[in-house]
Amino acid sequence: MGIAKEEDPKERKNHQDAMEVMEMKVAKFSRGKAANLANLRDKKLKGQLTGKEKLIGLSAKAAAQAEKWFLPIEGGYLEPDEDLEKTYRYQQPDIVQNVDLLSSRKPFDMILPVLGPYTLEYTSNGRYMIVGGRKGHIAMMDMLNMDLIKEFQVRETVRDVAFLHNEQLFAVAQKKYPYIYNRHGTEIHCLKEHGKSLKLQFLEKQFLLASINSFGQLHYQDMSTGEMIANYRTGLGRTDVMRVNPYNAVIGLGHAGGKVTMWKPTSVKPLVTMLCHNGPVTAVAFDKGGHLMATAGVDRKIKIWDLRKYEVVHSYAARAQSLDFSQKGLLAGSNGSLVEIYRDCGGQDYKIYMKHRMVKGYQVGKVLFRPYEDICGIGHSMGLSSILVPGSGEANFDTFVENPVETAKQRREREVHALLNKLPPETIMLNPNAIGSLRRPKKKEKKTKKEIEEEIEEVVEAAKNTRVKKKTKGRSKPSKRATKKEEVVLRAKRPLLDQYKEIEGQPDKKQRVGEKSELPKALQRFAKKTQS
Repeated sequence: MGIAKEEDPKERKNHQDAMEVMEMKVAKFSRGKAANLANLRDKKLKGQLTGKEKLIGLSAKAAAQAEKWFLPIEGGYLEPDEDLEKTYRYQQPDIVQNVDLLSSRKPFDMILPVLGPYTLEYTSNGRYMIVGGRKGHIAMMDMLNMDLIKEFQVRETVRDVAFLHNEQLFAVAQKKYPYIYNRHGTEIHCLKEHGKSLKLQFLEKQFLLASINSFGQLHYQDMSTGEMIANYRTGLGRTDVMRVNPYNAVIGLGHAGGKVTMWKPTSVKPLVTMLCHNGPVTAVAFDKGGHLMATAGVDRKIKIWDLRKYEVVHSYAARAQSLDFSQKGLLAGSNGSLVEIYRDCGGQDYKIYMKHRMVKGYQVGKVLFRPYEDICGIGHSMGLSSILVPGSGEANFDTFVENPVETAKQRREREVHALLNKLPPETIMLNPNAIGSLRRPKKKEKKTKKEIEEEIEEVVEAAKNTRVKKKTKGRSKPSKRATKKEEVVLRAKRPLLDQYKEIEGQPDKKQRVGEKSELPKALQRFAKKTQS
């Protein structure tokens, strides 16, 4: 006879905790309270609704299980302990003390006072960072291991830096032209057609490098073939405000007149022109979903725009020299030596989430969130900084999309797949979902007299050939059958005859002007002169 084993209280508590967590996740994916079917009289409808409610419950459980196994890391934000406590009062030392050991090593301050101010850029997987100093200093770092890969001096003014499809190649906008370098610092190309470029952006899906130069010319060059795809003059003067919308690869430019224009490589004119500010635009940023745009201007306003309606959602009294959206929707803006981070509290209503003040005198030039990490990189006049922003990065990455820990073999395979799946420039449009849909039917043009006459003849012939059913008891006399055939012919002709009469009733477009005696005096000089 077996002896019943007593359950450990610790195991029972762990099981209860796991069940509670699972119930919370199921409630997260459920579709609200179940319908009350007790008072329903229709048995068939009651059975159908019961089955549907059961399926909804099973799908919520399946989604909770999938999240448990496939999304093991949960993202979190700063949460105040009390109602009166504000998250923007937390300082970086307080945050660093309360995070794990690996995260506490990620924030840093790199003081490089001689070669600044600095700009920076991350790869799409967030592993590598390239920095460019205004006085020619270029450096590339592996942020996973905090190793310096390459550092060199170009001995020229550097205005912007941008990675190409991966960390093997990057572009640098120098004094006269943009240059392409590999990760070892070797110069690969000099893009003289771009001229004196002020900003660079790379379109990953199309392998296009976009630049705006000092004359306000927008260039698109294919980095896989070297072909210059487009070269357009914006006509709105010099600008150094340029960002790409990650949703549809449309380039957004901010101009000195307060306008924001959106461009694609197959259109000479901008797709959209928006008057956003009463003064020059200083910064533009696009949300990951592509439906939100943030702009900042000299008029001391930061505006959030809904690009589906092209309307202002919210406007805030603040200045910003640089703006950037994180993967989870946080918005960072720089104002002098202050970096402010806003969080969406629902309905695109952004409130202050965090503040970070640099040392007095440091002028922040660029803020940029690091993908798949709760990190915000800052390029300023005295070097580089990195701060912790809880909840800014995507907690779980998909290795089929981006892999921060990929090997050399995986990188080569991803590069080949990217080239095979490269999209043509024609696919860039405001609504990429329209690709592959059917074209709307055109409006029918009015038929000519000749076409209607031909249709009438065809209809009459078809009506004459119809066989009339024979009837008994004297109702199939030849005269009655002929009358029925005439009725069939007339019924078939009637709609076409109406169209014919409408066309005949309209005056001819090339109607001749009558004689002078028929016209009033004011129009007699336009009459056609009769030949003598």
